[in-house]
Amino acid sequence: MNKRIITPQQDRHMRRRTRLVAAVLALVCFGGLLVRLYRLQIVDPDGYAARAADQQLRDTRLPAARGEIYAADGTVLATSETCWTIRASPRELADELVQPAAQALSEILDIDYEQTLAKFSQRSSNDCLLSRRVDRQKADAVRSWCEGNGAAGIQIRQDTKRVYPEGQFLGGVLGFTDVDNQGLWGLELQYDDVLTGQDGRVLTAKNAWGYDMPTHYSTLVEAVPGSSLTLTIDANIQHWLESALSAAVQEHKVAARAVGIVMEVNTGAVLAMSSQPDYDPNTPRILIDETVRAQVNALSGEERSAALQTAQQTQWRNKAISDLYEPGSVFKLITASAALDTGVCTRDSRFTCAGKISVAGTTFRCANGHIHGLETFAQGLAVSCNPCFIQIGARLGKENFCRYFEAFGLRAATGIDLPGEIKRSEYYTVEKMGPVELASCSFGQSSKVSYLQMLTAVCAVVNGGRLMQPYVVDTITAPDGTLQQKTRPTMVRQVISEATSATMRELMEGVVGVGTGKNAAVPGYRVGGKSGTSQKLDSENERARIASFVAVAPIDDPKIAVLVCLDEPHSWTTSGGALSAPVCAEALAKVLPYLGIEPQYTEEEQKKLFTTVPDVTGWRTAAAELKLREYTLAAGVCGTGERVTSQYPLAGTTVRRDSVIVLDTTGSYDPTAEE
Repeated sequence: MNKRIITPQQDRHMRRRTRLVAAVLALVCFGGLLVRLYRLQIVDPDGYAARAADQQLRDTRLPAARGEIYAADGTVLATSETCWTIRASPRELADELVQPAAQALSEILDIDYEQTLAKFSQRSSNDCLLSRRVDRQKADAVRSWCEGNGAAGIQIRQDTKRVYPEGQFLGGVLGFTDVDNQGLWGLELQYDDVLTGQDGRVLTAKNAWGYDMPTHYSTLVEAVPGSSLTLTIDANIQHWLESALSAAVQEHKVAARAVGIVMEVNTGAVLAMSSQPDYDPNTPRILIDETVRAQVNALSGEERSAALQTAQQTQWRNKAISDLYEPGSVFKLITASAALDTGVCTRDSRFTCAGKISVAGTTFRCANGHIHGLETFAQGLAVSCNPCFIQIGARLGKENFCRYFEAFGLRAATGIDLPGEIKRSEYYTVEKMGPVELASCSFGQSSKVSYLQMLTAVCAVVNGGRLMQPYVVDTITAPDGTLQQKTRPTMVRQVISEATSATMRELMEGVVGVGTGKNAAVPGYRVGGKSGTSQKLDSENERARIASFVAVAPIDDPKIAVLVCLDEPHSWTTSGGALSAPVCAEALAKVLPYLGIEPQYTEEEQKKLFTTVPDVTGWRTAAAELKLREYTLAAGVCGTGERVTSQYPLAGTTVRRDSVIVLDTTGSYDPTAEE
């Protein structure tokens, strides 16, 4: 065999190549390590720190209580209650307890057994959710079972849930939250960042097996509650409005819900706002309309899900701010104000109503076929004459009409502090408005505004001409009681002069005194208003109407305004003066004295409403009762005696008719005792 001889030159070459290979290998290895170190220390320095912390610490969130919502009178409208979340760490649960724990906890928590068993069977899992918003009774039952059976790994964590103590009350305004206490609707959404507090934390050290170490290895960071809201809405006024509105909905079979708003005329503060029927914010996903609920339940699959979502969205809408409507004759207040303010008309200007009027080939009729003949501006407003206001609109002209329409805030959103307000109304611009459009718009048809826009505009009509921005939150208060924000009334603009406003107040009083608003009269108070019965032009039903009425009191010194609208009533009439005016009167009769506005009765009202208590002491009981009936009074008899020994109130006292006079028949009657 020939032996290969390596020359010195070849040997040097091999050594050089070996060194090169070694250098390349070293560069690759150390280069990779350097790149890795760069990524760990420079690019992602927190990654492994977080993984290490996750292995060494258990971070438990302590949910902060959401701020409360109060009515102006102090009634709690929304608050947070303590509840518990049940979670589990299956890896900490003993093997022999997997099945018994799944069985017991599924029964206590009313959850699916198979799903619970599947969760517990994942032996490497360190965390899984069993149930949320558990009440104290169930949480105590879980704790008792775990302690009695030595079950480790079941975590009972304190949590909070949103509750609304008043139930089905003010739902469309308050809104509601989701399961994580995040605001989804209404004030809960609008002020979510204010109401949401700062969660606390409990950091607990874990050992090498992932189990919690003793409590002295824990760190607590307290939760900070959210701030609270106090509304301008008064719970008593809201209850009265809802009660009257709900009764009207049932009595007149209102198909498309009803709207009611009570507002302070001079500030824009909303004292009550309701869309009836309304939902319970504690259970917002339950459909309140039984007919709609039955229709949805009759469906299945995706079709049912879509129908349910649509029905819920409709239910949650705050109709007062989110929907547009044809205001009808209530809008005549705006046309009248503009005409007086520009000087094209006075309260004594004269017009003729022949029952109908033709404009550019289109015939408009007066409501209910009335023929008013010769009438003044004031009379035309009182009887709500359409031909009269078509003539007023023609005198005003489309440029002035559109200018005042915008000035009264009827084009854009009011800016109220509630979510879901519609951004713009439907109206004609000067360029698109012809004689026919001007005619129909002049008496409240062909334009659509929101209910809140309309009431805000009416407040400007009567308060001296100042358009105010409406609002519902009065103050925001920190958890320690510190006042964080106080809402100040904001004037948007001066729309009409004070003189025009004063004239309009007098004309509106005439509507209630001798016109279409007689049903809005409240004994002891001077009330002004305007009725409206508008056709829903975009409805498939040609007979669909909206019956509305706006009332202001006391009209000589306005304090509050009430707007009531019944959308598609099915009753003996659709007239706003007949159906909606009584609702306004009922609300005013309770709200005005509640606000400290004392009644001032006329002599005629005094005779009609009050009577003097007669003296029936010594009378036989049956005769005394008959005597009281003559005075339109009722008897409340105490005792079983034959004669009245004393009475209350005493004889000669002035009381309201139908009052109850207490007749005491106990003991014996001694006529000399009164001498």
